[in-house]
Amino acid sequence: MGTRRLALAGAALTAALLAACSQGSATNPDAGSGGTGGGASVTLKFQSLQDQPAAVEAVKGIVDSWNSAHPEAKVELIQAGWDGIYDKLVTQFNGNAAPDIIHYEAASIVPFARDGYLADLTSKVPADLKSDISDGIWKSVTVDNKVIAMPTELQTYVVFANKKLLEASGATIPTGDSMTLEQFRALAKATTKDGQFGLAWGLKSPTATFMSLALTSGGTFFTGTGKEAKINVGAGELAVPKLVKDMAYTDKSIDPVSLTQSGSQALASFYAGKAAMTVQGSFQAANIKKDAPAGLDWVELPPLAGSQGTAQAANPQTLSVNADSPNADKAAEFVAYFANAENTAKLNQADALIPASKKAQDLILSSTGGKDGWDMTMKSAQGLTGAPFLAVDAYTQWKDTIATPSFQKYLANQIDDAGLTQALTEGFTQVNR
Repeated sequence: MGTRRLALAGAALTAALLAACSQGSATNPDAGSGGTGGGASVTLKFQSLQDQPAAVEAVKGIVDSWNSAHPEAKVELIQAGWDGIYDKLVTQFNGNAAPDIIHYEAASIVPFARDGYLADLTSKVPADLKSDISDGIWKSVTVDNKVIAMPTELQTYVVFANKKLLEASGATIPTGDSMTLEQFRALAKATTKDGQFGLAWGLKSPTATFMSLALTSGGTFFTGTGKEAKINVGAGELAVPKLVKDMAYTDKSIDPVSLTQSGSQALASFYAGKAAMTVQGSFQAANIKKDAPAGLDWVELPPLAGSQGTAQAANPQTLSVNADSPNADKAAEFVAYFANAENTAKLNQADALIPASKKAQDLILSSTGGKDGWDMTMKSAQGLTGAPFLAVDAYTQWKDTIATPSFQKYLANQIDDAGLTQALTEGFTQVNR
């Protein structure tokens, strides 16, 4: 691996690295160089993070279909999990034990790409797939003009509503392609009555939500890339946090308990009819369909829109190829196969997520008839675009150690706009040294 190394933090991780160094390559030792020697059979190790039963089965189906058609390059599925995966990948790469094919997400895979651990897939993307995925989504997986991953699954933040409670309030239920932030606030206010809140919004971990929805108001938070990135917290960046705070403390239309809950926890108020609406990741449509009490007539409302429309951050789940895999070309071929429209339609419908491919989105709409929220979810997908924070080296550290606790204090009314701006800005300077 030469001098290429990712920075490790803490003695425990260093110990893990030493242990991993004795594991050897994750690639079949009988594979040969480049996987092209004399047509010998190779094994490609694929580390998957899927944790939903239906999605796990969908991935197994894709792998099985590949293996049936490619006996010369069998894929071995290794089931891992999301918890601790960043540190695990650091250990695997530094120990020369990383799998050939790596499942992760765009926001977290960038540091590995910058340190040269991921293969350049630019020339490996089939032309039809390239044209079928929007430029904004491709931007999210492009580092230094190199495509370092195939985008497979995405989510947006959407509004689910109790149709009966909305109708009882006398408010006009938005239709069409979008719902403005002002309409959303008015709807929450109109449905707050008789001990019932207009909205339950689980914002225990608010950073991803606020940064994604900031794009609807032109808020980017960052300019530049890598270590040279600069932070800016202005009107666009504060638009959604201010909206939430105004709804919570001025309108009193948000259940205050929900601000300290996860999205899943906030669903309880929605199910119980104590909140007319809830903001959730789009994937929650599948859980609402499955878990909502009988008689709950729920709908997904049009995508939220600010001054810049319905833009949201594209942070797709991804498949990358280990740059040091002796079978990188075959691994890239499998990744392209995995990402085709038919496969990603099956996977995303099982996982209740949004495929990157427009053709795959259309396949899901055709299969579901747009029911159970799929019509509005796919409308929200049209606003997905590359987000500046994906190219910031210190983003993950800033998000976890600075942004999340600062947003939590803001939502608890412990700091004001100026205090939040100062905390986010000075905190980034500290972690980006």
